[in-house]
Amino acid sequence: MEIDKNNRINSLLEFYEGLLTKKQKEYITLYYADDYSLGEISEEFQVSRQAVYDNIKRTTIILEDYETKLNLLSNFEKRNQKFDKIEEYLRENYPQDQVLQQLVKDLGRSEEE
Repeated sequence: MEIDKNNRINSLLEFYEGLLTKKQKEYITLYYADDYSLGEISEEFQVSRQAVYDNIKRTTIILEDYETKLNLLSNFEKRNQKFDKIEEYLRENYPQDQVLQQLVKDLGRSEEE
């Protein structure tokens, strides 16, 4: 499994998990987040490996479709890039401005919540 794909699916899952069915969440979380094999998941749920594979494949398509329509992950990544540029600019140009430093620090914390 490709690391970039794994990271992307886990990121999409963080944003769109609430839109998935219980079974979709369980299968894709076990596969991508917990690194279970198709065989291990099929044993756990007493279904065929093909059923697990089909469910994960469909769920991946669904997550990508949500992202295409809603752009939550893409917008989050863009905001983080802009925030990183602001932090860098601040460090380089206003290192003594403690009020501004604290405001940016607080803003960064609110993004994480």
